[in-house]
Amino acid sequence: MTIQDQTRLPTSEEAWLIAAYEELTANGVESVRIMPLAKKLGVSRTSFYWHFKDREALLEAMVRRWEDKNTGNLVAQTEAYAATICEAVFNLFDCWLDADLFDSRLDLAIRNWARNDADLQQRLDQADARREAAMAAMLERFGYGTENALVRARTMIYTQIGYISMQVREEEDRRLALMPDYVEVFTGQSPSKADTDRFMARHLPGGNPAVLR
Repeated sequence: MTIQDQTRLPTSEEAWLIAAYEELTANGVESVRIMPLAKKLGVSRTSFYWHFKDREALLEAMVRRWEDKNTGNLVAQTEAYAATICEAVFNLFDCWLDADLFDSRLDLAIRNWARNDADLQQRLDQADARREAAMAAMLERFGYGTENALVRARTMIYTQIGYISMQVREEEDRRLALMPDYVEVFTGQSPSKADTDRFMARHLPGGNPAVLR
C-alpha cells in the first residue's frame, strides 16, 4: 500500500489515505499531519479540504478502514463454510497470511495509537471483543462448550496479538509449515491431510502443498 502503487491522482481521497497510512504505520499518529502529507504528495494543503473536513476526519477515516478490514474480514473468515473445526481455523489463518484480508502493520499502529487515546482504546477493546466472540462462536458451532470455546478463542487472539506486538519475523514457508501444529494446539485435533492441503494450496506458489514436504 504505497503512493507509487496507486494509480489515482495525487489529490484523490485515496491518495491522502495511503499517505496517512504510510506515516501512521511507519512513524505513529503524531506524524500524520496535513502539511507534511501535502508535501509528500506534491500538492497544496488546500486540496486536502476537498476530501476531509480536518485532520480528525482523516484519522477517523483511517480507523473506520481498520475496523472494516481487520475486524470485518476476520469475523467473515470465522463464518466461512467449513466441514471441520480444523478447516474453520485454517480459514481464520488466512487472515494472518493475506494482507488483503488483515493488515498487521495497521493493527499494530492502531494499538500503539490507542495507548494515548482513550476513545480509540475503547474502540479497540470493542474490536477485540468482537473478534473473540466470533472465534468462540466458530468453536461452539463444532461442539466445544462455551467456556472451553472462550479459552481457545482467547488463546488464538492473544497469540496473534503477540505476533503483531512483538513484530515476529519468520520466513513465509517456515510459518506455513507450522500452521497445522497451531491448529492442533488451538483445537486439540490434528488436521487431516485434505484440510491441510487445501490451506497450503491457497498460499504456496503454484498452489503445490508438496513444496513443504
